[in-house]
Amino acid sequence: DCALYTIKEVSKILRVTPRLVYDLVNHGLLPAIKLGSLKVRHQDLADFLIRYHGFDVSDPENVQSLF
Repeated sequence: DCALYTIKEVSKILRVTPRLVYDLVNHGLLPAIKLGSLKVRHQDLADFLIRYHGFDVSDPENVQSLF
């Protein structure tokens, strides 16, 4: 799937603030591409959700396991 999401769209999908999405991108946890503004590929978002399942990523500088 080649769908691209804006940071605002990703924040709505994840139900978090756009600031947290920017932090995830800036810390290298969520890949993005800049095409005018930052965009996240659908596949990269899906991979992020799989990779960090079971982790607390609310502080991208201090990712911790929930278990």
